[in-house]
Amino acid sequence: MVRRLLALMTLIAAAVTSSAHEKTGFIEKTLAGSDDQRKYVVFVPHDYKGDKAYPTILFLHGAGETGKDNKAQVRVGLAAAVRKNEKTFPFIVVFPQSHNRTWKAGSDDGKAAVAALEEVQKDYKVDSARIYLTGLSMGGFGAWSHAAAFPEKWAAIAPICGGGDVKTAEKIKDIPCWCFHGDKDAAVKVELSRMMIEAIKKAGGDPKYTEYPGVNHNSWDRAYATRELYDWMLQQKRK
Repeated sequence: MVRRLLALMTLIAAAVTSSAHEKTGFIEKTLAGSDDQRKYVVFVPHDYKGDKAYPTILFLHGAGETGKDNKAQVRVGLAAAVRKNEKTFPFIVVFPQSHNRTWKAGSDDGKAAVAALEEVQKDYKVDSARIYLTGLSMGGFGAWSHAAAFPEKWAAIAPICGGGDVKTAEKIKDIPCWCFHGDKDAAVKVELSRMMIEAIKKAGGDPKYTEYPGVNHNSWDRAYATRELYDWMLQQKRK
């Protein structure tokens, strides 16, 4: 009788776990234990069944999506690109939302972004050797900042129209990097990306860099529409 009861409890637990992960697509979440009700969105691939580990991207949005509605950050940038190929997009994607208009590592927003990623790692089967970091504009600055703060975490980074501290090049030189910027950017000077790429090269790294001629601040639509970006990410794996 006890054996039957234990077997039944095991089956129920398995069913509950399975049903918890049956939902796919864009899912709204609230960060556990957050005093200010931090919310984020996670995209779960449509073929997710919890039977294999998935590559995962942390996306940091731009200043214009700052807020607490948990919607603005999934209207533009990477989310827009995901929706165009939603049925087949192969990554879990974490979309935190900034409250204070910064993604600097160590800031409240920065800590919340990392916490959201860690929560997703607990709740879903994430391949810890294939976690990628990307962001646009303010999020591009955040990507450079978090790359320097946690260089051991990322399998690759893709900062878009942002800038970083060239003094951190030694810390991030071994992280595979593909950076994007428009050469006519009037909001964030293209020289900021150029300087980071040059600094990484001088430190011994081999970053990829795409600069779009004639493109103003919005270089992210073209960057995230680049299919090769995702193929390249999937080729990168943290040792």
